[in-house]
Amino acid sequence: MGQVTVISGAERRRLWSDEQKLALIEAAFAPGAKVAGVAAQADLRPSQIYRWRRDLLGSQSMVPVVVTGHSSEPVAAPVIVIEVQEATVRIMPDASAALINAALRALRR
Repeated sequence: MGQVTVISGAERRRLWSDEQKLALIEAAFAPGAKVAGVAAQADLRPSQIYRWRRDLLGSQSMVPVVVTGHSSEPVAAPVIVIEVQEATVRIMPDASAALINAALRALRR
């Protein structure tokens, strides 16, 4: 009698479009999101999302910025200036700890 192989479950090698990859990257790096949680929902390993981010976005990841309100008042000089490769972060005296934390975390990516 011959050998019979039964394969059950989802096929492990899936094809993802660039749009699907970008959607998962955006979800994984949204404020408050965790890469591991998004990866688990998509049945991926977190390293796969990091690899897609590197492959699709290159070494220059974009960080969304929201500007609210516009003031014509003169801007005070920054207290701290951080330069890393091509990025410059200027921390103003009235910056909140949460904003500083978010900016520095974005630099690590």
